[in-house]
Amino acid sequence: MVVEIMISVVCVYNNEKIFNNFLLKSLKNQNAKFELIGIDNTSNEFKSAAEALNYGGEKAANKYIMFAHQDVSFLTDSWLKNTEKLLDSISNLGIAGVAGMSESGRSNPERGRNIITHGRPPKAWPWGNRIQKPVPVQTLDECLVIIPKHTFDVLKFDEKTCDGWHLYAVDYCLSAKEQGFGVYALPMEIYHLSRGADNKKKFQSIRGPLPDEYYEILDKLIKKYSDMYTRIYTTCGDWSTSYPAVLQRSYYMQRLIVHLDKIFNSRSNL
Repeated sequence: MVVEIMISVVCVYNNEKIFNNFLLKSLKNQNAKFELIGIDNTSNEFKSAAEALNYGGEKAANKYIMFAHQDVSFLTDSWLKNTEKLLDSISNLGIAGVAGMSESGRSNPERGRNIITHGRPPKAWPWGNRIQKPVPVQTLDECLVIIPKHTFDVLKFDEKTCDGWHLYAVDYCLSAKEQGFGVYALPMEIYHLSRGADNKKKFQSIRGPLPDEYYEILDKLIKKYSDMYTRIYTTCGDWSTSYPAVLQRSYYMQRLIVHLDKIFNSRSNL
């Protein structure tokens, strides 16, 4: 029996083979109906994720809008059905995802909340406290997020701040929290192919492990949220809002800034 599910799935893809072999293949195995909004960006029509996802999200007709990467797979055929039940149980939901960063913990691995499997060969996400129920987090990873349509109708992805392909979900989470919405990581396991590890090796240098565009958008987030947050926690690192991104690009500068923040905060508490 196929169940009617109120989820629209939006995916911007630039590799049709990966899209077909991962997200689309696993969607076809679901025992629930859904709306698929696939956005072919192989010709680079869209210049940013925020622009493309806003375009797709505005076409969505269902209660929840899922924004998923092309290389995501659902590990059970009842994934959509079970996810909708969880979403319905959260009263103040603004955005949910499958991997998030809590503000609690002494390190990013301690702050991680997820049950993701990723990479080749498949392995558990290293930044994790595996969760068994929806838990509040500060931000979510972009690989898969879900926004209630009524929330998306009043809060879109910020195309001006996030004018590339990074940090758009992080920005959305922080904006949602400021408007009183809840941000949650869900205990719904997925497989994410992810080339994150390869990209980190590719970009590893004195300038840091991430591409230039990431830091350019990060700088905008720092300016946007410096009055509201002392640190922004993401699955690519934790960032102080007291210093420009250019000073946080190297590992050693990040550690120094963490040390300076601790000194400043300890003095302010005296």
